Amino acid sequence: MNNSELAVKDPLNVRDYIDQKKLDAIINSYEGKQGKLLGILEKTQQAVKFKFLPEEVLNYISVKTNVPLSRIYSVITFYAFFNLKPQGEHTIIVCRGTACHTKGSKNLLDDVAARFGCTNELEGGEPSFTTPDKKFTIRTVACFGQCALAPVISVDGTIHSNVTSAQMRKIVTKTAGGGR
Repeated sequence: MNNSELAVKDPLNVRDYIDQKKLDAIINSYEGKQGKLLGILEKTQQAVKFKFLPEEVLNYISVKTNVPLSRIYSVITFYAFFNLKPQGEHTIIVCRGTACHTKGSKNLLDDVAARFGCTNELEGGEPSFTTPDKKFTIRTVACFGQCALAPVISVDGTIHSNVTSAQMRKIVTKTAGGGR
């Protein structure tokens, strides 16, 4: 038995993240389709708790699709919507484009980071963090393309424009269910 056969029979702890049958169904649903890798990765990320692509799951996909793991990582690291780390239940994205920056998006980012006690994580070059309770993931984006409405944030896919620090606090409190 070669390593490939062994890896498929042993789900490589895939079950810790997603039901193996569900993952197999996702993979099989893209058989013979153009761009199948993107589709498989996107559906898998949506199906995994905390919306990310764990290494064990990627290894399994690699073996089942016969796509080299290096190619899979190339795709994942190219597209910003793929996550290699667990994400929060809610996502707050702060635009850091020029217009938003000049209108105060850095202050918004600092405010939301301070609220969760995570100010240092944003300074190390990595523009995102997830709260320890996995309730929120805070990210940045280069530009939403809504410059006339700066500063702009997105909360769980809903765009908010001309956001002030006070509005940001209200949005986060409402999203958190009034807690914190």
